Amino acid sequence: MVGWDIRPQGVQGQLRVVGTHAGDLQKALTALMATVSEAAQAAGTAVPGAQAATPLQGPVAVGQAPLSRAAMGPVAAALGEYLTERDKDFRSMAERTEASVLGAVEATNAYCRGDMEAAEHAQNAARAVRLDLLRHTGNRP
Repeated sequence: MVGWDIRPQGVQGQLRVVGTHAGDLQKALTALMATVSEAAQAAGTAVPGAQAATPLQGPVAVGQAPLSRAAMGPVAAALGEYLTERDKDFRSMAERTEASVLGAVEATNAYCRGDMEAAEHAQNAARAVRLDLLRHTGNRP
């Protein structure tokens, strides 16, 4: 039978490392989204300047500029499509990382509970031993 030798403190340390890397991944994805958004805005459009924004209908607060929607060029559209397609991949990375960390925590906790149960069984077995029988057996020739 294969034995297990898990050190909960070691698992905790590794989970901290994974948490740090997960935070780095989140920062990188946030930076990617911001950079791609900036790139899409900087890419411009293929329409003349006066037509680059479409006025929208609706109430506007006093002192605010009228509502409008900027025209989107082919590069901005492609970048938006890229992010839309990759969104499920980005979410999947985060979900898998979270599931892995939670699984490691749950498995370690179960291991610790198992150790406690094994210790309790050993203590109960030790209490159940009839010392009087063992003493009499030891006195026999």
